[in-house]
Amino acid sequence: MSQLKNINLNIYRKRRIINWAILTASLGTTLFGLFWLIWLLFTLFSHGFKYLTLDVFTQITPPPGESGGLANAIVGSLIITIMGVIIGAPIGVLAGTYLSEYANRSKIAPIIRFINDVLLSAPSIILGVFIYEIVVVPTGHFSGWAGALALALIALPIIVRTTEDMLKLVPNTVREAACALGAPRWKVTVAIVYRAAKSGILTGILLAVARISGETAPLLFTALNNQFWSKSLNEPIANLPVVIFQFAMSPYDDWQNLAWAGALLITISVLMLNILVRIFLRTKG
Repeated sequence: MSQLKNINLNIYRKRRIINWAILTASLGTTLFGLFWLIWLLFTLFSHGFKYLTLDVFTQITPPPGESGGLANAIVGSLIITIMGVIIGAPIGVLAGTYLSEYANRSKIAPIIRFINDVLLSAPSIILGVFIYEIVVVPTGHFSGWAGALALALIALPIIVRTTEDMLKLVPNTVREAACALGAPRWKVTVAIVYRAAKSGILTGILLAVARISGETAPLLFTALNNQFWSKSLNEPIANLPVVIFQFAMSPYDDWQNLAWAGALLITISVLMLNILVRIFLRTKG
């Protein structure tokens, strides 16, 4: 009996040691990640906040040595991002709906999920080069439409995955009850399943917006940039990520200051979007 008690005590001590080691490692890695996040935010706020003046929101990007702002780049980024979401969100929601509601026994569903996973993990610059080859090269010029298509291609797999996952969380009993009342399958999906999963679907769209709002590499190959107000999406359009890249690499102090201000703007925007996502998730929970 005493020998069995000693064995149990040794097992308990071993488990406590393993538990302590795992908790310590988890805490250490969390603090390590928070350290870099806080350092990044501190650097952005300390360098960018003092240059975040009213001129940034009211004046266009200036030539070297003159005062100016980022108004045209901010508006251009909003246009490209909104157009990218308008293009990508409906396709993503419909694809996620098909995978969740109609492809349970389909042989093509695993192929779609595999392609979606590939797109989800593909570097954004590869997607930018793809759009460059199929849109920019045939048309012979950069354009806002090409940039919007590149961002839509980046947002698409995120929306597909979250839509499918959120729809699968809706209990099958809800669908069966609606079908038992004589509702057609499409009516059940639109009027009941979508309504039950709308917070999760909207969360996926917000996550996609946060993902594409700071993308630079695909826009270098598609929308490029200009120094003026953009009147058409059929021409190169100013956007914050590319302006930040160009201004940060320049030797001019005034351009570098505007790059800090632009980087702070994008960071604040992404943080606010992530906070909104958390609020929607908490509301859903």
